[in-house]
Amino acid sequence: MKTVAELLKLKAEKHQQVHTIASSQMVLEALQEMANKNVGALPVVDHGQVVGVVSERDYARKMILEGRSSAKTPVSAIMSAPVITVGTHQTVEACMAIMTDSHLRHLPVVENGQLVGLLSIGDLVKEAIAEQASLIQQLEKYIRGE
Repeated sequence: MKTVAELLKLKAEKHQQVHTIASSQMVLEALQEMANKNVGALPVVDHGQVVGVVSERDYARKMILEGRSSAKTPVSAIMSAPVITVGTHQTVEACMAIMTDSHLRHLPVVENGQLVGLLSIGDLVKEAIAEQASLIQQLEKYIRGE
């Protein structure tokens, strides 16, 4: 199975850049950034360290349902923390297990204390399907004697 480093290299160039937000910024700014970048979550970074993740789900559950104002509420009030991160050496399979066990949809990738990427459950599922398709193709060739 591929490592996180290999998977990050394969991601389309437009999806390699990680967009972040500070915990002191307002939720409205986070929503605008997610909409502008067409992403469902943003890592929350303070002083170069990942301190949480804020997602559309956090907004729906912790803002709308509680009647809060997104213009007056800081990201720190609704972000998911503490954050679970992985290193670039982890396998796709290990990341899927972490995300499944922890009920996560987004997983920040950290190397030497710095954020280097963000994996979504979709990224991992796409890779797992590609690996299975490749294995099936190899087995079919083996059966045919090629």
